[in-house]
Amino acid sequence: MFEPTILSIDTSCDETSAAVTSGRRVLSNVISSQVNLHKKYGGVYPALAKRAHLERIDAVVNEAFKRAGRLLPLSAVAVTQGPGLAIALEVGIKKAKEISLEHNLPLISVNHMEGHIYSTLSQNKNGNPKREVVFPTLCLLVSGGHTQLVFMKAHGEFELIGETLDDACGEALDKAAKILKLGYPGGPIIERLSQRGKPVFPFGRPLKERTDLNFSYSGLKTQFLYLVESLNEKDFGKNIANLAASFQEAAFEQLTRKTSFAIKIYQPKTLLCGGGVIANQYLRSLLRKLGKKEKVPVFFPPTNKLIGDNAAMIGVAAYFKFQRKEFSNPESLDRLPRLSF
Repeated sequence: MFEPTILSIDTSCDETSAAVTSGRRVLSNVISSQVNLHKKYGGVYPALAKRAHLERIDAVVNEAFKRAGRLLPLSAVAVTQGPGLAIALEVGIKKAKEISLEHNLPLISVNHMEGHIYSTLSQNKNGNPKREVVFPTLCLLVSGGHTQLVFMKAHGEFELIGETLDDACGEALDKAAKILKLGYPGGPIIERLSQRGKPVFPFGRPLKERTDLNFSYSGLKTQFLYLVESLNEKDFGKNIANLAASFQEAAFEQLTRKTSFAIKIYQPKTLLCGGGVIANQYLRSLLRKLGKKEKVPVFFPPTNKLIGDNAAMIGVAAYFKFQRKEFSNPESLDRLPRLSF
């Protein structure tokens, strides 16, 4: 089967990324992180993110070509259209349009969350791992901006069956870290602290009376704030690891509970798990146990560089869109910051 060589670009939030892929094989995946720029703000500062993307995009694209060991001709150019920060998205879209028009290449627009799904099917230069998705499949997407369950009947056929009603899981972890005065980004800090603690503090189970597949994290965050404020300085210091472990346990309990509901309802043949929070090893262990219990194979992105925001996953998603000839008009393509399935 013909494997198109695709240059892909992602500037959806605070990572400037470009990649070269051939089919599902990742030939290069360059990521320039802005985390240190945004730390003092406790989150992503949009205007600063746009400026950093503008400063870095050319160098990142050139480095992607260099690492891939390939020059033009390409088969197509792919770019994240949304969801994401509007002024960040426009940087990548503008660059992709320029390359598409200059070299007369098809342009493929990709949903960023679709990219996170396809990150699980990415391969290295040698075509490994040789995993194949069996349909229908269930997709769990957990990131700083999204918590979603997506039912996938075939390539390109997505149904959003559950999403957060307020905060995303990754956002809640960041807020918990902020409440504990631990810094940003909070997810990795909470994970490290949790390894030294135990989930001794109980929390209510969000949406426990509801049988739908939606999520909610704002109430959990409020419970956590009140708990921390109720502790004196000595008890807080003594229990900081236990607090982190307790919040993480409550946050992930909801993920596994809702995913379990979805498996029972939709009877998927595989479970694909993507998004930045999937880097958490404890969450992975919970999802593996769930998959084993339900007899459903669970796939995660094969490398850490494919877990957070990156352009390689956009390129792999674009490969399947290329096969379906789903191309965009470079003259009219525009950012869609609230793009959904």
